[in-house]
Amino acid sequence: MILDAITPKQPRLLVADLDGTLLHDAEVFEDRFITQRSIDTINRAHDAGMQFAIATARPVSTGLQFAEKLPVDAVIYLNGALIDFDPAHSDFDLLTSGATPADENHLIKIGFSSRRACEVCLFLLDRMPGLKLGIVMNDVRYTNFDVRVYWKTQAFQYTNFHDVPEGVADKITIFPEPEQWNELRALIPPDFDISISEGVMWMLMNPQANKEHALHLLCERLDVPLEQTAAFGDDLIDINMMSESGRGVAVANANPKVLSIADEICPSNNEDGVAQWIEAQLG
Repeated sequence: MILDAITPKQPRLLVADLDGTLLHDAEVFEDRFITQRSIDTINRAHDAGMQFAIATARPVSTGLQFAEKLPVDAVIYLNGALIDFDPAHSDFDLLTSGATPADENHLIKIGFSSRRACEVCLFLLDRMPGLKLGIVMNDVRYTNFDVRVYWKTQAFQYTNFHDVPEGVADKITIFPEPEQWNELRALIPPDFDISISEGVMWMLMNPQANKEHALHLLCERLDVPLEQTAAFGDDLIDINMMSESGRGVAVANANPKVLSIADEICPSNNEDGVAQWIEAQLG
């Protein structure tokens, strides 16, 4: 596939989604992977002066492994609910401790109280009994169902939403049936934004916890103008980030709505499309 609308000017900051974008597909979530070609290409770009960041819906437990393979200058986890500006000095325990770091430039956590999260979950269950939902906080999922239906390795605890610890929650996740979508949408409280991942998982988040806001924070902290960024994505939750960036690049396998707003289109995730686009910039 020929890369569309490539211009000669190199961006100063590359921001890439993981699933469906940088990672290759697999039969199960846990087996999705990044190729050596992508790793080598991003290292070349970094050596050439381009900064690189990951922007993923993944929590630390499944996203950190990819950050550790790449020369990342920042990592956006949980769609922007947790941003790490010093990945070289971060580890799993630090990122999932829930503690506010002394260095405010290091970690930013954008969430809401676990008490409020429980109120919302109980309200939704009262109106829609049997709804599968949970609260993500400090890399633990407090849910009313077995999350191994979707993820084999993520830590979870059953809850009735009366026993969730105090703290700052990252998001509420909901897995509605298609016929429940309209009813559910009408019940979402106004203090939450809705994102839908891969057409299956609804995420209720702080309105400031999104990839678009995180991109602005990255540009501010890394001293890079928005117009000198390139953002790569495939799903609906990537649209605003891509639209705000200097160059929004969709992989060929992206959702049709993502393709329609993209400035450029590169080959699919399974063809190392992001790597191919970067290689074209490097020459």
